[in-house]
Amino acid sequence: MPQPAGMAPVPPTDDELNTLIRAELASLGIDLGQLPPGTTADPDTGSPGQDTVLASLRSFMRSTVPTLAAYRLPAPGGADVPGPTDDLPLSQQRAPMLYPSIGEEWRR
Repeated sequence: MPQPAGMAPVPPTDDELNTLIRAELASLGIDLGQLPPGTTADPDTGSPGQDTVLASLRSFMRSTVPTLAAYRLPAPGGADVPGPTDDLPLSQQRAPMLYPSIGEEWRR
């Protein structure tokens, strides 16, 4: 359901995140059903329980993903001051180069 303008997004519930995590892992061919149920690790293999893995991945999704999504590349020219070039799409910004002097000579 779309949210009205001006309302903050509602964080996903644990069940919603579990569904997302299981779907993402399944798309990679990983089946959490192969792990022991609950939080107890498998005594033979040391594999963590399903609930332990899901809790860890929920924590990752809530902390790291928003940080990565909010990342903005520095302004071209090394300036960290926001400016008109910050609003350019990434496809229109100069790509970072390992050896900038080579790129500068090439563009002459």
